[in-house]
Amino acid sequence: MATKEPEHEHRDEEEAGTNEDEDTGAQVAPIVRLEEVAVTTGEEDEDAVLDLKSKLYRFDKDASQWKERGAGTVKLLKHKTSGKIRLVMRQSKTLKICANHFVKPGMTVQEHVGNEKSCVWNASDYADGELKDELFCIRFATIENCKIFMEKFNEAGESVKEKEESKKASETAGLLEKLSVEETKTEEKPVEKVKTEVEAEEKKKSEAEKVDEEKKTEETGSST
Repeated sequence: MATKEPEHEHRDEEEAGTNEDEDTGAQVAPIVRLEEVAVTTGEEDEDAVLDLKSKLYRFDKDASQWKERGAGTVKLLKHKTSGKIRLVMRQSKTLKICANHFVKPGMTVQEHVGNEKSCVWNASDYADGELKDELFCIRFATIENCKIFMEKFNEAGESVKEKEESKKASETAGLLEKLSVEETKTEEKPVEKVKTEVEAEEKKKSEAEKVDEEKKTEETGSST
C-alpha cells in the first residue's frame, strides 16, 4: 500500500529547485553609482560641550506672547582654537537653525517662573541672518536636563568672562610696560643733554685757555 508523502516535502523540493535555478552566481552592477558627498555643518572646528533634545520658544514683543521656534537638539560648542562658546539649535526634521549666538562674558540663564523644565535668557542672535536681540525660552523633557543645561550655560558664561578679564589684564600690563620704557627713555634724555653741555663748556674753556696761552707767548716775545 503506497503512502502519501507530506505535501510540505514536495513544496520543499520545489522551492529548493527554484532556488537552484535562481542562484546563478552572476553579479549585477548597479545602474546608478552614488558618489559620497562631504557635508559641512560649520561645527568641524568646535567641540560639543552640551547636546540635548529640547523645544525652543521666542518672545514676540509685538504680540506679547511666546511663539514656538522649533523642536530639535540644542548644543553648546567650544571652538578648538579661540575657546569661544556658541549656542546652536537646529530643528530635527528640517535642520533649520532656530538659534545661533555666542555666549557673552557673564551671560546667564534663569529658570522660567512656574516651570522647572524651562529656562530663559537674552541674547544677540544670528539665526535669521541678521543680528537681533531675542528673549528665548527653552523646555526640556525632564527637570534634570533643564538643570544640566543651566549649569553648562552659566559655566560657559563665567569661563568666557574670566578669559576676557585675563585678556584685558594682559593688554593693560603690556601698555604699562610700554609706558614704563618710554618714561625711562624720557628720563635719560636730560642726562645726555647735560653731558653734551658739559663737554661743550669744557671745550670752550679749553679753547679760551689756549688763546690766553698764545697771547702770553706773544707778549713775552714782544718784551724780549
